[in-house]
Amino acid sequence: MSLSSSSILITGASRGLGRGIAEAATARGAKVTLLARPSNALTTTAAALNAQAIAADITDADAAHRILADTNPDILVLNAGLPPPMAPIDTITWQDFTATWDTDVKAGLHWVQAALTQPLKPGSRVLLTSFGAAIMGSPMSGGFGGAKRMLWFIAHYANTLSSQRQLGIRFQTLIPRQMVAGTGTGDAGSHAYAAAQSISPEAFLERFGAPLDPRVYGDMVMEILSNPIYAKASAFGLKADTGITPIEGPGL
Repeated sequence: MSLSSSSILITGASRGLGRGIAEAATARGAKVTLLARPSNALTTTAAALNAQAIAADITDADAAHRILADTNPDILVLNAGLPPPMAPIDTITWQDFTATWDTDVKAGLHWVQAALTQPLKPGSRVLLTSFGAAIMGSPMSGGFGGAKRMLWFIAHYANTLSSQRQLGIRFQTLIPRQMVAGTGTGDAGSHAYAAAQSISPEAFLERFGAPLDPRVYGDMVMEILSNPIYAKASAFGLKADTGITPIEGPGL
């Protein structure tokens, strides 16, 4: 599938992995719309990529419905999320423990609901960004691993409804299998785990093998979208050393 005629809406696209996805999509000639909270980064990224920018709160259900109705993208990439507050399980507060649920899961639910009830046109793809913690856990980040697994469940539930209602919308989950330096989540995690082990963040990240650059990650996402062999899989692990690995559903 060529992406040159596709419209792609990416949330959390002003920096980090979201920007890497936007850069890769733009390079393939897609019509890209970036969505993030109002910031200089959003304005700068949109100008650099000659992309449309929409400033909005990703957790606002009304905004999700309105923006999807206005843009009607061929591809929706739900990438935005909150870097998890980091603390051992015996000291973390309930507010910090649930922070990613109140942002990542809430936003994922609202945008998936909007995609289903608009609905997006048949053949549309919706990619939800999870994380390796959804598989392995993450003892220093409170409810983060559970929140990221819940996004995986949401994609699974949405696929079931899409099939039952014959909507033709495919929901898939992206699972980065390593922390990425220079991103909010990657930096929060690597610094906290490094401090707990009395090593440098760089030394901690080396344990994942080759570093994963946001643009390389974006190229992997474009490969998932354009290569027919990935059209049916429910989820994908993404890692610099091993590339793209299809993964079965979240234990259902």
